Amino acid sequence: MTSPNIPLGRAVDYPRRYDPALLFPIPRAHGRAGLGLEIGGSLPFEGKDRWHAYELGWLDARGKPVVATATITVPAHSPQLIESKSLKLYLNSLNAARFEATGTVRERIAHDLSQAAGAPVEVAFGLPPIDAHDDAVSIDAIEVDCAVYDMPQPAFLEADAADVVDETLRSDLLKSNCPVTGQPDWASVRIAYRGPRIDHAGLLRYLVSFREHAEFHEQCVERIFVDLLARCRPHMLAVEARYTRRGGLDINPWRILPGMNAPVAARDLRQ
Repeated sequence: MTSPNIPLGRAVDYPRRYDPALLFPIPRAHGRAGLGLEIGGSLPFEGKDRWHAYELGWLDARGKPVVATATITVPAHSPQLIESKSLKLYLNSLNAARFEATGTVRERIAHDLSQAAGAPVEVAFGLPPIDAHDDAVSIDAIEVDCAVYDMPQPAFLEADAADVVDETLRSDLLKSNCPVTGQPDWASVRIAYRGPRIDHAGLLRYLVSFREHAEFHEQCVERIFVDLLARCRPHMLAVEARYTRRGGLDINPWRILPGMNAPVAARDLRQ
């Protein structure tokens, strides 16, 4: 991650020309091995990583600037995830490039990101709406003592098998750190499940225990999903994190049990 041959964790000049080589893929197997998921084995979840790009621009055929926003969707089954700083640099490299048509830009971005991820990546101009009427139950007002911040603690998770419920919980207190730069990553997390009632206080303490943990956004969401599945035994489970913007990008990974409907694409007010 800190090799002088890659752009992560160090100052990098603003790109002056289009350059897909700026994209830096990271094997998902690195993070999944730490979750006990076998390389090449079946995954206990389905999902996607939904990126929102707020600072996208290029030149039209006459050299006039064009600005846009975009939603980029990377499938969770792709062998690589795309590191966020490299994605920012790549998108910036389009700023001085000329394109004959808007559709050509979308196709070029989709092609380059698909090559980096190792699977088809979807690109659409525009952003999903703000979710101003979230009906999830916030657990953040619960009074709990917290003392562990540097390592996720799945032992904090408990569920009552005698009380089966269907509920969606939310916390805005999820924070972890980028494993490359050490910068904070802030997110709201939603957990929708059906099954034994999850202890809300224990769940909140568990999420707070990520506070100084260093892991990529996608890996944190998969860790939360796997820990909940193992400790609480839900019949249905969906975990989505909506991370706040950094460098004109935010990322929203979600993971669900196979057979469930995907979460409706939306943004938080904090995004």
